[in-house]
Amino acid sequence: MTLRLFDGRRGELVPFTPIGPGPVGLYVCGITPYDVGHLGHAFTYVSFDVLHRYLDYLGHRVVYVQNLTDVDDDMLRKARELGEDYLALGNRHVTTFLTEMAALNWLPPDDLPRATQHVPKMQEMIGRLVEGGHAYVEGGHVYFSVDSWPTYGELSHLPREAMLPIANERGNVPEMPGKRDPLDFVLWQPSALDEPFWESPWGPGRPGWHIECSAMSTAYLGNRFEIHGGGADLAFPHHESEIAQSEGASGERPFVGWWMHAGMLRYQGEKMSKSLGNLVLVRDLLRTYSGDAIRHYIVSHHYRRELEFDETELESSAVEALRLRQACLLAEQLEPLAPAMADPGSLHPLVADHRARFLAAMDDDLDTPAALPELHALAALAASTDERQLRVDAGWMVRELGARILGLRLATVPSLREIGEAVPA
Repeated sequence: MTLRLFDGRRGELVPFTPIGPGPVGLYVCGITPYDVGHLGHAFTYVSFDVLHRYLDYLGHRVVYVQNLTDVDDDMLRKARELGEDYLALGNRHVTTFLTEMAALNWLPPDDLPRATQHVPKMQEMIGRLVEGGHAYVEGGHVYFSVDSWPTYGELSHLPREAMLPIANERGNVPEMPGKRDPLDFVLWQPSALDEPFWESPWGPGRPGWHIECSAMSTAYLGNRFEIHGGGADLAFPHHESEIAQSEGASGERPFVGWWMHAGMLRYQGEKMSKSLGNLVLVRDLLRTYSGDAIRHYIVSHHYRRELEFDETELESSAVEALRLRQACLLAEQLEPLAPAMADPGSLHPLVADHRARFLAAMDDDLDTPAALPELHALAALAASTDERQLRVDAGWMVRELGARILGLRLATVPSLREIGEAVPA
């Protein structure tokens, strides 16, 4: 079976084939570091970490870029409220984010660019959009003209009348000075007196939100690359606007081959968000649960589906992650050096069957909820059979698939507290 990934623009599962002979480009919209991270962020970034790992497992060389939006309306508003320099605020929360994601065994991106480091690239793209008739200048503002891009809406599949209310909820200000259409979005804007600014052909100011990701993604991955990801709430207007301005500036299409979006995390019936204050913080969970427990909980749900946080499920994941770890330890005790795992012909037939079903699930748009039972079946074989080779193959395959693809550590010796709380396998 060939890896098939859901592309939001085409609205269907599409067999994955790299665009060209070079590395696979993967860009994921990163955090705006003005506040603490929550489990919704972790769900998104662990989901794309699994994609990163699986592409690598399949033999693709991946260049993974994830940006940091360290200057935008939210960053500046929060810095103003706290009386803190916006860069210092961002640095503080970036450090926390990276520490928490490291605890979840997240592979750091190849590049972690900051918006403030790429303003010249943004200005270059804006200039090309103005020259091409896709953008216009009004009193220090530069706006993208949505009417200039007939396919605007091809990603979100929204009718025009539904766009404006959603855009307004997500940062659009319809009455900004000089706008010809309330849906036109900001590429450049004058800075307020207490805000940072950069000199530009349109006057001192700062970039709009959408142009930041277009500039950073193309700076590292080129005008066309394979995969662009983020949370589902970014599909419109952020990613929709990225398509228009990126393709409008470069003249190349399609900008991205696969648009992938992680589902929203809900808590107590509402979307988990900073604005609602209903956050489940990663740092709080890590006081009680291991990184493997949290990661197991995340991958037990499909990345595209909405998830309602349930701590009972997280508790179950803690026990299940421990069972996987115990299976690995049993195999290591019997055969300390890892055997070859890649050749199904060298494996016990039962292990080869579970491996094949695991990989088939992963090939089906990263169906980790269908893959996990195969991993647990292998762990059960390692723990229960009297056949030495079956125990060795099953336990080492748990590590091969669980660590290399799902990103579980499965290496730390379990604590007595964890052993005592686990239900015997």
